[in-house]
This record gives sequence, C-alpha cells and structure tokens, in this order.
Amino acid sequence: MEQTRRDFLKSLAFGTAGIATGLHARSYARILGANDRVNFAVIGLHGRGYAHMESIALNKNAALTHICDVDSRELEKFAGVAKGKYNQTPVKVKDFRKLLEAKEIDAITIATPEHWHAHMAIMGLQAGKHVYAEKPPTHNPHEGEMLVRAQKKYNRLVQMGNQQRSSPHTMEIMQKIHQGLIGKPYFGRAWYSNTRKSIGTGKAVPPPPELDWDLWQGPAPRRPYKDNVHPYNWHWFWHWGTGETLNNGTHEVDLCLWALGQRYPSLVSASGGRYHFKDDWEFYDTLTANYEYDDCLITWEGLSCQGKLTYNRSRGALIRGTEGSVLIDRDGYEVYNLDDKQIDKYTVGKNSTSKDLMSMDSMTDEHFRNLIGGIREGEKLRSPIEEGNVSVTMLQLANIAWKLKRALRLNKQDATVIDDPDAMSLWQREYEKGWELTI
Repeated sequence: MEQTRRDFLKSLAFGTAGIATGLHARSYARILGANDRVNFAVIGLHGRGYAHMESIALNKNAALTHICDVDSRELEKFAGVAKGKYNQTPVKVKDFRKLLEAKEIDAITIATPEHWHAHMAIMGLQAGKHVYAEKPPTHNPHEGEMLVRAQKKYNRLVQMGNQQRSSPHTMEIMQKIHQGLIGKPYFGRAWYSNTRKSIGTGKAVPPPPELDWDLWQGPAPRRPYKDNVHPYNWHWFWHWGTGETLNNGTHEVDLCLWALGQRYPSLVSASGGRYHFKDDWEFYDTLTANYEYDDCLITWEGLSCQGKLTYNRSRGALIRGTEGSVLIDRDGYEVYNLDDKQIDKYTVGKNSTSKDLMSMDSMTDEHFRNLIGGIREGEKLRSPIEEGNVSVTMLQLANIAWKLKRALRLNKQDATVIDDPDAMSLWQREYEKGWELTI
C-alpha cells in the first residue's frame, strides 16, 4: 500500500532514531550524557559559517562555544553576530589546532576553503571531536579514502554538508521513487547555473595585515598572496579549490545517485572550458559530465557564468524512469507520466536561487539536528562520510577527466582508474612539508 505524504512525515518525525554509522547508541551514552548539550566550534566564518551558526542556535540541545578563522576581520564580525544570538561571545581562536585542545568542544564544523577540509576533519577526529564538513569534505580522492578510514578508526561521526539529504520533501519523493513511482529510474540529469563575474588578473601584493596568509594556506604548498584569491575566488584555482562541479554539482549529482540507487560508475567523461571570460580562473565555466553505469546514466551540466534557467530552475535534478519522471529541487518536486502530463506536485513555498551563497534554510537546520541526534542518541546520519564520499569522489574524477581530455574507466568497487597512470597521478596532491596526512 502506497504511503501518503502525511504518513511519511509522521514516520520521519518519530522514526529516525537508530544506530549511527560506526558507533553503537550505548557508546554515545558513555561519551555524552543523553541530557547534555552538544558544544560546537565553527571553523571558517566567511559565508556558510553563518548558516552553521543559525542552525546550531535553532537546535535546543546545542551551543556555539568557539569560533575560528585566520582573518581577524571575520572573527570580530562573526563574534558580534554570535553575541546577539547567544547573549555571550564565543571563544575566538585563530589557529584551529589550538581549538582542538579544548576538551569542552564536542563537535567542529568546517566551512573553510576546500584544501583545508580533510586535514581539519581528520585532526578533529583524532582529537575526539565529531565533525560537520561542508561539501566537498576533501580536495582529492585520496583524501576521501583517508577521511573514511579515519572516521572508522576514531569512532566519531562525520556528517557531510549536502543538506538536501535532510529535506523532508526530498526524502519523501525519494522513498516514492524507490517504491516504484516512476517504474525503474534509469537517467538522472543534474544542473546548476549562475552569473559569476570575471575574477580578473591577480597582482602579487602583501596580504592584508588582518589575514594570516601562511596559516590560510595550511597544507597547500606555499604561493605568494594575490589580490583576487581571498576570500572566495580560491574556488576557481586547482591549488585550493575544486571548481563548480564540487562547489555545487555535489548537491544535484548526489540526488541522482540517491534516486537511481547507484554508487561508482564504470566510466566518467567530461567536456567543457573557460569560455565566458579570459582571466585567472583555472577551471571551466561550462562543463558537461557523464557518469555511465551498466543500465543507467547520470549527467551533470554546470554553467558558472550563464544564468539561463533549466525547467525554470537555476539548479535541480530530473529523474527519468520507465513509467514517468520526477523533477526535484530545493523548493519541491513535480511528477510526470510518460506523456509529460503532471500528475503530482509539492511546493515548499519559498523560492531559492543558485545565487544564495549563505543558504540559511530549514534543510541545514534539519541536517544539524540529525547530527546532534546522532551524537546524543545514536540517530542514524543522513549523510555519513562513507556514503557522501561516493558522490564527491566521482565528481573529482570528472575534473580529472576534463583536465586530461579523455574518459576514465573505473573500478566500480573503489573508483580507482583502470590502466591510466596519468589519471592516478592526480588521485592525490603534494602538501607543504609537515602537513602530510596521517591517521
């Protein structure tokens, strides 16, 4: 018997408690009392850090006790906003390594540039902290392997920040797809569009006095400061970022994986380029990527500088099956039969946009609530790192396919590239001496 939407939401509200990945509920009781609050530290305060603060504030069993950033301007600004919400100023720390020494911190959240994510997450686990890591939680596939291993070894939780995994309407429609709503799903199309401006040609200048440029670089080999990198444009440099595919494609491609019930593909290919502007931007601004399986296909289209909507949406996923299709985004879903007649629809009532960088939303609130429930009560995580790393790794491999200008054949068990030493040489990166990853 098909589950109604009301029944689904009721089961979501009352049936989520269970065993969280890698840690039995009784183990939690020994670590954290069931009635204790979870103390958070937010690392990386420009942009998404504000969404983390909002979600922590909205969860009654959590508190923001520490904040961390290498830019004193961001620290002071963020501390002022936090004081307005909590009636007290959180402890301000510049070097996250000092932060990890604080015994009262139960969990860290990471919203820094991407070259930092894996190091902070692994070092946080080693210090006994639970982790909420923004996507992508790693800079390259090797870091993903290391982070998954570290989570298992140190027996703490790692929630990946693909918050649509905690969206009630998305969970509802995914369950219906898996129950046969559109027959056998076999094609997932994901897209994202924006109108990002040129980053120009950077000039080597002294870093701002408020910014610790050496610490900002952290594990990345040292480079001179340029005036078009900090605080956001690092996304478009291979040295620190992963391009639009990992910056935003992680969300939508993950929806396709979820709907189709797949993991690693057998073939990855990608085509595109930097067409809109000629500047320091090292990635593509336009990319199409294909992820081929034995009996299904996922595609990703990323348009960083061209805002024409697809299906009247700046981002989303279309799942096609043998008996119909489902169009999903953060604002709801639409269901169509084979003749393209709409047979069902749900709307959240609030329109989102790809230009909303803060993304303070109920999905993020619920994703944090899920992590807090995992820490306090053993609730099953909606995006544990072992699962989230699948979508991240295959997207990183699309970047490698684009860079090498050829398709990659994968081992479907671990995503390693078959018979292509050049591709595997990009599986990991070099680190600044002393910053090599160890677990």
